[in-house]
Amino acid sequence: MKTRKKILLSDDATDFRAGCQERLRERGFDVILRKRDGFEVLSAIQTEFPDLVVMDAQMRHIDAIGVLNSVKSANHSPKFIITSSFSNAFTEKILTETPGCVCVLRPVEISVLVDRIEAILQEDEPPASLLEEQEQQLEIIVTDILHQIGVPAHIKGYHYLRRAIILTLHDMKIINSVTKQLYPAVAEAFETTPSRVERAIRHAIEVAWDRGDVEVLNSYFGYTIQNSRGKPTNSEFIAMIADRIRLKHPLGQKLNDNGTSGPSHY
Repeated sequence: MKTRKKILLSDDATDFRAGCQERLRERGFDVILRKRDGFEVLSAIQTEFPDLVVMDAQMRHIDAIGVLNSVKSANHSPKFIITSSFSNAFTEKILTETPGCVCVLRPVEISVLVDRIEAILQEDEPPASLLEEQEQQLEIIVTDILHQIGVPAHIKGYHYLRRAIILTLHDMKIINSVTKQLYPAVAEAFETTPSRVERAIRHAIEVAWDRGDVEVLNSYFGYTIQNSRGKPTNSEFIAMIADRIRLKHPLGQKLNDNGTSGPSHY
């Protein structure tokens, strides 16, 4: 399963912004729109986790260099396209020496900008055949674990759980936004609603907790059982299984090596 890339687009020109948004969505990207304001851009980077940011060199409150300096030490650092209406050798030198950052002189055609965005995001992607093979391997690993734990394959929550765990393996940050991102993503894949996904996953965990092998459950959720906290929450269950795969399985370790985020706090 290929996750949709997020583009953060910062611009005050509404026509240009709307045109970019339409073209990017046509090519399968999710688009986040913000004004040409450094505070807004930085806030969106910290909360929306875009894969690429398009922003102007000169913005209100914080300029592009200030934004780049602020995200250097952050857990999430997207790629950047910096636009500018004039050429400044000093600024361009600083920006172009920043990894994952390119400069584009305005005015720029929407089609040209969208092509550049797509090309930058495709640079680090493995071949489609490799992605498909990895996805199949992940599905086998997660399926085997759900069977061990005792989640029945015939209930809807089983399928929702498997998809939720795989989504979390691709992006551990999503577990910090279960209601707003994870449940909706699973719901979209199965053409249902986030609330039904949440209830079905909770039911699947309850069934596993009531009928599953205590030793197997203890191996995965020992601290929960030992502290008599009852069954884990949906987010705990998903995060702990995903974390286990990342630590124990070679493919999970490869996901870590590819630069995706480590385990979230849950």
